[in-house]
Amino acid sequence: MTVDDLLSTPLCRLLGVDLPIVQAPIGSASTPELAAAVANAGAFGMLGLTWVDAGTAAARVARTRQLTERPFGVNFGLAFPVRDQLVAALEAGARVVSTFWGDPGLVHQDVADAGALHLHTVGTAAEARRAVDAGVEVIVAQGWESGGHVWGKVATMALVPSVVDAVNPIPVIAAGGIADGRGLVAALALGAQAAWMGTRFVTATEANTHSTYRRLVIDASAEDTVHTTCFDGGWPNAAQRVVRNQTWDAWDRAGRPSTPDRPGEGTPVARDPSGRQYYLYDDMMPLANLTGDVEQMANYAGQSVGLVHETAPAAEIVRRVMDQAKSVLSLAAGEGWG
Repeated sequence: MTVDDLLSTPLCRLLGVDLPIVQAPIGSASTPELAAAVANAGAFGMLGLTWVDAGTAAARVARTRQLTERPFGVNFGLAFPVRDQLVAALEAGARVVSTFWGDPGLVHQDVADAGALHLHTVGTAAEARRAVDAGVEVIVAQGWESGGHVWGKVATMALVPSVVDAVNPIPVIAAGGIADGRGLVAALALGAQAAWMGTRFVTATEANTHSTYRRLVIDASAEDTVHTTCFDGGWPNAAQRVVRNQTWDAWDRAGRPSTPDRPGEGTPVARDPSGRQYYLYDDMMPLANLTGDVEQMANYAGQSVGLVHETAPAAEIVRRVMDQAKSVLSLAAGEGWG
């Protein structure tokens, strides 16, 4: 068996891709250009569509289809009303749907009726079994190291094999702390069939991320991220992992009070071109078109930030990850060890 054979998993064939890399949807920072670039590189791109209306969801799916003939997916957070956007995305041609933070059974019939594949993100093996019972066909096991919104408390290394064992033969994607080829190989060794990477694509040139946000991610180390509920304005009590900043430090020094008693709460820190303002403790990330003190916003990132060192096109990121994975597997096969 060759190295290429080892990196071509049954999930790759199920998704219709060549490489076992999934670009996490990264919320509002995802774009058709990013998803399409990842797809055209042979991996699997994703659109985050939770916070857009149905028309925008359909338009983004259509735009992505213009940019690639390869498969890609759409993602929805089930803590919000998303059925209209989901149906619109499916009608526009989306054929892989990813869900999170809620009961996948609430939307599975819509996904199944459209002939689409249903992925769901979990934080425990028990949750994975419930998702499979609801009809989910692929499980994403999200470790505590992940960036963005994270509701599990188990680290990736322990979570992934337990989920694999719990839902076998359902394919599992490993998420959390993976940003390079070494992490990809480790995920496959744990029994996953692909790696889900979000933080690594935050600095992709096609991502809708502010330059300040990208620089924070590039400069941060693993210990600079915190798992917190600090930035829950708009999504109360939803835990997230971010790069710690002055907003978090002030909240921490104050004893981590709840709203409305957090230091500086209500202070505007950024605005978009339409004039909409964003405030301290909002769950909004620094998007490319925002102006203001965006460093004080929710700079979502996982503990893999220490492995992200530059901005690069998505296709280049995919290539580098795969080159490193192949090198690691070649060493493990005895071409450089022993």
